[in-house]
Amino acid sequence: MSGGETNHAEQGTEDRVGRPTLSCHPEGVDRVVVIGAGFAGLSAVRHLQDQPVQVTIVDHHNFHTFQPLLYQVATAGLDPADVAYPVRTIFGREHNVVFRHGRAVSVDVGARRVALADGGSLDYDRLVVATGATTGYFAVPGASEHSFPLYTLGDARRLRNHVLGRLEAADAHPEDFDGGAPTFVVVGGGATGVEISGALLELLAVSVLRDRLRIDPERSKVVLLEAGERLLPGFEQKASAYAYQTLCSRGVEVRLRTPVAEVTALGVRLRDGESIPAAVVVWAGGVTVDGTLAASLPTPHGKGGRVALEPDLSVAGHPEVFVVGDAGAVPWGPRRAEPCPQVAQVAIQSGRHAARQIGRQLAGLPTTPFAYHDKGLMATIGRHAAVAQLRGGLILRGTLGWLAWLGLHLVYLVGFRNRVVVLVNWWWRYLDWPSGPRLIVADVDADP
Repeated sequence: MSGGETNHAEQGTEDRVGRPTLSCHPEGVDRVVVIGAGFAGLSAVRHLQDQPVQVTIVDHHNFHTFQPLLYQVATAGLDPADVAYPVRTIFGREHNVVFRHGRAVSVDVGARRVALADGGSLDYDRLVVATGATTGYFAVPGASEHSFPLYTLGDARRLRNHVLGRLEAADAHPEDFDGGAPTFVVVGGGATGVEISGALLELLAVSVLRDRLRIDPERSKVVLLEAGERLLPGFEQKASAYAYQTLCSRGVEVRLRTPVAEVTALGVRLRDGESIPAAVVVWAGGVTVDGTLAASLPTPHGKGGRVALEPDLSVAGHPEVFVVGDAGAVPWGPRRAEPCPQVAQVAIQSGRHAARQIGRQLAGLPTTPFAYHDKGLMATIGRHAAVAQLRGGLILRGTLGWLAWLGLHLVYLVGFRNRVVVLVNWWWRYLDWPSGPRLIVADVDADP
């Protein structure tokens, strides 16, 4: 595939058994390319299904990942397949949507062409960039080499293997882990850091209770390091305080105003010179757009590499190009100057807005500015404990917040099978503390 070719059949050709095929790009129908199958990309495609366009969604994974539950995959609460769903299946019945499995590496906005890593390319009339972000290490020495991020399904799988492997190693060689007392360090006190900290503590407990690992439950610990003044900085102060108190009461060692200076193979070194030995270091310190395809777009970029956008989410000078989700500095609206947080609701709403603006452009209508409708924030702290900050300032905590968190995530989880499996899993864990999928699955089997 090269030049202006796509993977579309030409009008009037025949398939391998001689049957006539319909063109995937009828003459006169705009070609819309959507790069990325995350929340923003799926939302855009869903709202383009009924438009007079031919949509090609491109992603280097052939599945959509439900990122809010990655921490449960990483701590063996769910299987990887429970939080992923094939993109082709999602849009299998949509005749104007096709999927292209490949990595988009660059965009020529002048030629209106997306280049792919395999040498192919896709021409477009309209483009939606929904490439998300990537882990931000913020120049901390050793962080990318010695810590484990949690942003993709691959990250979650690698972290789970490593955590379970370290627990088995502590059982087999307690002398290497302070007499069988491994320490897990989590860097970053946002939602991901809070959630993974609570889940790791529960994993330690269940490993002793159900798996009979010979580790010291009294001295094994999870340490959560946050450089700022409080946990969950995007939440109200009382929600942050609840998260702090709950984690501390359950045994997590929470240390605020504690920036990390370096990550090593043995643990972390703090700015004040203190070193904390660690069996595993989880990096939840934030994300950046630098290094992604969106960062290469020829347009101004803001903090963290996020693409500066026009009020309608298009790129300045290129009204046919929209950037949505984490990749863009999505504006709140006319009443707030700062960009929206990089959360799923912003991705969903911005993807939908971009699709609607494409529809308006095709109808010859002026585009409209984006306005974010904040539906609140949620974070789970552990079994039976979560905090849900709703619109209007209402905050749900404890079991009520946990149930609200469960319900919302089931609603947005893609795939009926996934919803059923996750619901059954959570309900069983509510009643009991079952064995769970604590499997170390390596890419290559070794001899026993």
